Amino acid sequence: MPNTPPSPRRRGTARTDALLQVTLELAAEVGYAGLSIEAIARRAEVGKHTIYRRWPSKAALLMDALHRVWTTDLDHRDTGDVHHDLREQFVRSAAALSEPPIGPVYRAVIAEAQSDPALRAALDERFLHTVEQRTLDRIALGQRTGELRADMDLTFATEILCGGLYYRHLLTTRPVDETAIDNLLDMFMRAYATDPPPPDRG
Repeated sequence: MPNTPPSPRRRGTARTDALLQVTLELAAEVGYAGLSIEAIARRAEVGKHTIYRRWPSKAALLMDALHRVWTTDLDHRDTGDVHHDLREQFVRSAAALSEPPIGPVYRAVIAEAQSDPALRAALDERFLHTVEQRTLDRIALGQRTGELRADMDLTFATEILCGGLYYRHLLTTRPVDETAIDNLLDMFMRAYATDPPPPDRG
């Protein structure tokens, strides 16, 4: 029986994934300032107009590349234990932020965004919003299943959970290790869990 060729949609998805991966790898090599649509097109062996049909700028393309990593490789899992799932995801995220291509790219984008309003807006809309929303979705599920207190607004807690680790990674020399992750999550669970852990947990 002959093999069925991939559908055009699947081939298109594969090409998009490859292009986003090339974008991350090139950005890790040359930094955001050195990145260009033309260079990405050459590395990916596609015409630059192919890219411009989908993405209006290198900022939009790079944010989609970071968004793809988050929603595929770094998304939250659901095992039915909100503490376990948050910890497991934070450990994976910390590892990704500490090595290429994500680490160098994210640091370069944050630096450039301070003087580039369009990049800052794209970063907030396409990446940071995704990070916060996926985390909020997971802890909101924990609230609905009774693990977390029903009378608490989780929006600000989400910012603290996400921001604490990113702050430590980007602005300090302190490690984002399992001790830091455990301390952050223990603080969160003591404040929000229906059955909070004792103070000496972890």
